[in-house]
Amino acid sequence: MADATATQDGPMLAADGTPLKQSLARSLRREKTRALMLIAPLLIFVLLSFLIPIASMLFRSVENGIVQETLPETVAALASWDETSGELPGEEVYAAFARDMIIAVDAKTHTRLGTRLNYEETGMSSMFRKSGRKIKKLDPVADAPFKDKLIDIHDGWGEARTWAVIKTHSVAITNGYFLNAVDMQRTPEGAASQPESKQILLTLFGRTLQMSLIITLSCIILGYPVAWILANLPMRTSNLLMILVLLPFWTSLLVRTSAWKVMLQQQGVINETLVWLGLVDDAARLVIINNQIGTIIAMTHILLPFMILPMYSVMQTIPPYYLRAAKSLGATNWTAFWRVYFPQSIPGIGAGSILVFILAIGYYITPEIVGGTKGVFISNRIAYHISSSLNWGLAAALGTILLAVVLILYWAYDKIVGIDNVKLG
Repeated sequence: MADATATQDGPMLAADGTPLKQSLARSLRREKTRALMLIAPLLIFVLLSFLIPIASMLFRSVENGIVQETLPETVAALASWDETSGELPGEEVYAAFARDMIIAVDAKTHTRLGTRLNYEETGMSSMFRKSGRKIKKLDPVADAPFKDKLIDIHDGWGEARTWAVIKTHSVAITNGYFLNAVDMQRTPEGAASQPESKQILLTLFGRTLQMSLIITLSCIILGYPVAWILANLPMRTSNLLMILVLLPFWTSLLVRTSAWKVMLQQQGVINETLVWLGLVDDAARLVIINNQIGTIIAMTHILLPFMILPMYSVMQTIPPYYLRAAKSLGATNWTAFWRVYFPQSIPGIGAGSILVFILAIGYYITPEIVGGTKGVFISNRIAYHISSSLNWGLAAALGTILLAVVLILYWAYDKIVGIDNVKLG
């Protein structure tokens, strides 16, 4: 029996009497809705765990509304003051500041404001905290004028630099965090370099990229022979050895890192073994902890399985008779490997390199434990600003720059090698 019929003068009809085109459209919408419902949990998960946190990070890296919200009258009064003149603002600014501070102290927001401005000028936090207790006792009407009274409360209110910092960082959307992230600062005259004693972040960015590349290269050198052996052994033996590759995944990352700290120290297993073998003098033990060498060794071991697995899965798909055919045509073992086998394994190397590099560039636990002061990454600085200094704006700016660097390198890799050539098996 036919599912659709046609009338002489009208359109083709479905079995239920509706036009066939309308019936097909309704069926297609139903299928799309069903497919959307199936992937909805995944979309919600990606939205909540990936897109929203990234959007929040991007917003925090430029958001700076606390100054305007806490000192609205002061910000308005400072608008007509020339912060580059070196002169103190007029009485109207001090009066507005006193009124704003009385309200802020009652709302307990002046300490948060002091903390924010302290990121830009050391000592602002204690100035706001100490001044708040005395300013709260002032009467907005009876105690005018306020200029001399505020200067008596704290000498900082008698410095033009203090008011210049408040005005410079009173904008709601700021580039100050990004300037700080590249060892610069926002000043009344514009962007300027940080003092040499504070110029550390660009060095950390460079160190992070350099060491991540070294770790990736080390994983390629160590992982390629292992993946080749696993791919060319009988399946039973290969599966047994694969357990050894996967074994680190069954051990806590913290435990593995702590074990390396024990092994790498000057009285550790490695140095003791080298001294016992006579390869190193007891008075000249190797310094391979709390530096870049220790970080590279520990992270290479931790990330090595992420390089082996993609290379192994690609090598498994390379037919072994290709090498035999090359040798039968007169190629040496090295020529057959380099011109026949290796080019086919490059997609696995590319997949493993991207995976290892992206993981390495964001690591902070291992560098924190074994890196000391010379082997830490920019991620350790981000963690510090999130958990210790609570400078979330700077941490967000650093994270945004790190994300941008990864995306740029990913784009460059796609242009040079081609992301379509990357395979996981």
